[in-house]
Formats: sequence, C-alpha cells, structure tokens
Amino acid sequence: MQAVQFDSHGDRDVLEYGEFPDPEPGRDEVVIDVKAAALNHLDIWTRRGLPGIDLEMPHIPGSDAAGVVDEVGDGVSRFEPGDRVAVLAGKSGGGDEFSRKGDQTLAPDFHIIGEHVRGVHSEYAAVPAENLTPVPEGVDWETAAASPLVFQTAWRMLRDRGDLKAGESVLVLGASGGVGHAAVQIADHAGAEVFATASSQEKLDYAKELGADHTINYEETDFAGEIRDLTDGRGVDMVVDHIGAQTWQDSLKSLVKGGRVVTCGATTGGNPETDINRIFWNQLQVIGSTMATPGQADEVLDLVWQGEMEPRVRETLPMSEIARAHEIIEDREGFGKVVVVPDSEL
Repeated sequence: MQAVQFDSHGDRDVLEYGEFPDPEPGRDEVVIDVKAAALNHLDIWTRRGLPGIDLEMPHIPGSDAAGVVDEVGDGVSRFEPGDRVAVLAGKSGGGDEFSRKGDQTLAPDFHIIGEHVRGVHSEYAAVPAENLTPVPEGVDWETAAASPLVFQTAWRMLRDRGDLKAGESVLVLGASGGVGHAAVQIADHAGAEVFATASSQEKLDYAKELGADHTINYEETDFAGEIRDLTDGRGVDMVVDHIGAQTWQDSLKSLVKGGRVVTCGATTGGNPETDINRIFWNQLQVIGSTMATPGQADEVLDLVWQGEMEPRVRETLPMSEIARAHEIIEDREGFGKVVVVPDSEL
C-alpha cells in the first residue's frame, strides 16, 4: 500500500508518500480501506518530535480517518467487511481504575493513534475495533474523517469538564481552527453566549457563521480588555484555551470571578507565566481536558451525522501532497480542516 511516513523527526521535508507493507488485522482489530483522512495540529507535533515519545520508525502519522471495513480479525463481532466507519483515536489497555469507571482518557497507559503508535494516513490501516464508530449512509467521507478528533475534544472540554450550561458565556480562542470551530458550534448548540477570537476579518465572519455572537480580532486589540468592554466589566463564565503561553494570562483576565478556563493544548508553548494571585483571589478554576470517552465521542458525532454541526473543510488534497497539507496547518492559512485522500481514490 501507499502511506505517509517519516524515518526521522524534523521539518516537512521528512514526510514521504510511498510503499509500506499492507496491514493485517490482529485479534480484535479491523483493517479499513481509507477513503479520507484529516489533519490536526497533533500531526505537526508528532512529525517534529514530542518529549517522552519514542516512535517506531518509519512512523505513519494521522489520527483521523474514515473508510470501509476491508477485513476483520479474530474476536471482532461488531463490524464486518463493507461497514462504513470512522476512527476514534484515543486508546487504553483497560483494566485500570479509571477505565473500569468508564473514563479511558485518565488511564495510565492512555495513548493516541498517530501520536504514540502508527496512524491512519495511508491507503489501509489496522485499528482496534473498539476505536471505530459507525458512519451512516449519506455522510460524506470528508465530513466523517474531519469530525472525530476535534469534535470529541471540544465536546469533552465544554459539556463534560467545563459543564457549560445554557445562558452562560464562553470565550473560544482560535475559533477558526479545528478545535476552535467545533467549540463555537458546541457552545452555540448548548445555548451559551459565544465570544470568539481570530486573526482576520474573514475568519471572524466564519466564526459568526458557526454561531458566535461576538467576535474579536486578537491581532488588532487586547482580547481580555475587549471582553471586559463587551460584558460591562463582568467577564465570561468560561474560556476555551488551546493556544497556551501566548494567551494564558489574558484568558485568566477574561474570566468572571468563579469562572473557569478549560485547556486541551498549548500550540504556542506549554509553560506560561501564571498569576497565582488572580487565580485564588478570583476563585478561578483551571481545568485540563484530553480527547473524550467513546460514549462522549459518539454523543457529539451523532449530532454531526444528523447535520446539527459540521466540520468545515478548508481544502482537500491528494495524500501525496502531505507536505503541503502540513504547511497549511503550520502557517494557519484560512480556516477549517484540511483533508487528504489516498491518491488511489482520486
């Protein structure tokens, strides 16, 4: 088969699209014929190299894909050849106290397909059956591939960890990106008042289309100050921050007393300066969130499959143009998701 792969960490020039041995299903695994795959910032970090993660080389990246079941291994009863499926990338071995309680994301051995083990940016991929979710007829492959990681991540952040309620106010940073554009839609669906930041008028207009009530160009103004102005000095109940060091202090400044900031990532750095005085005096909550449980993922994906929310696909490219796909993500070009399709499917 053909697969995206790299033999060493580095810049985009380490990426290749070439021959790789066809996968065979192990016990409890399914081989899928990949029809479309999507990119996330996680793919950039994995390519560059993450501390503490020692990958088997060559590595196939990719956490998001959708396709048709091609072959099933021993022990698989939930799926059969021909089924339409999408990948849920979070995985644990089970058996630990957290998995027994139904939250695999807290398991000591929790890992992500494409980040810790070989991923799905390939013509075929062997995936544990428990990491697949059915895709209904009528849902196109781009939507099926582009939805899982960002929507499950944003859903857990807002609805589970952040416990967002109707009538509350929420600020979504980087609203034009993958997690950001999902978070805007989820917050709007929950009945919240949605504030969104982006770096251009085009992206702000896009956030409005998704359901944002107020938009702020963070390149032109201090978003924390703007939030204070827009809320008559109150602040918002929740901030969704996946940016990190660059925005952290202003995220805390944007909160009402007793408010909470929920974070799932740190694209600008994970070691920000923090004003502890502001946190304890204003009784702020700092909440971490990673991926989602299968049940949470299915809950939000059902809404996507029904058309109540949708991933906005900025561009679809042949998988052989994977370096260009990475470039779009790294340079923050435009808005929405980037999808790659195996060349054999074109």
